[in-house]
Amino acid sequence: MLNQIVEISKAIGNLEFQVERNLKLRKENRIKSIHSSLAIENNSLIVEQITITDGKRVSGDSREIKEVKNAYDSYLIRRFSLEKVKKQIYFSHKN
Repeated sequence: MLNQIVEISKAIGNLEFQVERNLKLRKENRIKSIHSSLAIENNSLIVEQITITDGKRVSGDSREIKEVKNAYDSYLIRRFSLEKVKKQIYFSHKN
């Protein structure tokens, strides 16, 4: 019984690590995607400047910083909308 508890605890710990790793990769990919999209639009901010966390100030043109914020917000809205549509499709086919 104790061995089973230990095995379950290990499995849960492994899953938690994988989830954290996936979240980190998603965040990194989102930042790279935003940077690439804005670079096409001649935004000169580098990836490190786009990685805005904890409300830290970033040096750069205010217009370009605003573009990053808008792109990030747009990304979140699209992602939320996509998840909402997936749920609607799932529940409509479930019944």
